[in-house]
Amino acid sequence: MIERLKNILDYYNLSASNFADRIDVPRSSISHLLSGRNKPSLDFIIKVEKAFEEVELDWLVYGKGNFPNTLKEDFTNIEETNTPPSLFSKPSPDDISKKNKEISLQEQQVIIDKKIKNIVVLYDDGTFDDYKKK
Repeated sequence: MIERLKNILDYYNLSASNFADRIDVPRSSISHLLSGRNKPSLDFIIKVEKAFEEVELDWLVYGKGNFPNTLKEDFTNIEETNTPPSLFSKPSPDDISKKNKEISLQEQQVIIDKKIKNIVVLYDDGTFDDYKKK
């Protein structure tokens, strides 16, 4: 468990003191845990799991699972394997049927035949530009 605590410190770039402050335990507790002098209490484990969203209880206690447990890893894998769809290309009929199985064939044809009429760009100062196809 000591290595998993060190992984958390490294991941969040925290010192032992900052870590103790964040989970609201005495700083000496972290020092004793990291040196192997003491074992973590149930209260300590719960505080760590609640303070850090990416920490799974099974990973922290048993070493099972992954850390960090975030969607960030999933998005990284998606970016590597899939190319993002173009905003200006028509979706393939296969893509439409996979995503919209309940849409009838006639409604799918309407989706494929849609064309851009105009684009409106909104600015943070409240103004806008309206671009219409000629």
